[in-house]
Amino acid sequence: MIAYLDTNAVLRLAQGRARAMGTEASRLIRRADLAISPMVLLEMEYLFEIGRLRLPARDILLKAEHELDLRLCDLPFAEVSRVALDEKWTRDPFDRVIVAQAKVNGLAPLISADEVIAEHYPRTVW
Repeated sequence: MIAYLDTNAVLRLAQGRARAMGTEASRLIRRADLAISPMVLLEMEYLFEIGRLRLPARDILLKAEHELDLRLCDLPFAEVSRVALDEKWTRDPFDRVIVAQAKVNGLAPLISADEVIAEHYPRTVW
């Protein structure tokens, strides 16, 4: 089974803060094949550029790939974008695409502590 991580979840895991995650999310992380949307990578780079992260996105991705066996999802962007068009509950382009990525991949679980995402995507796990 595949499960997606949102930006916050990747950062928590990369920083060794897995204990700060919910029980259900922790269980899924141990059992699932983990993936992230390319939008997570882009959001992390934005956070680095504005000084909210100390490492660039590529470094965090390399660490997560090595330590968590996480992979960058390669679903066609055109397909994900078409689904993201219907995510009208947010103006945040990152959240729209991250949720759409999970939807396109068979309504895969999305590990996220974001309550707004959880309100609009029933497969959100925390």
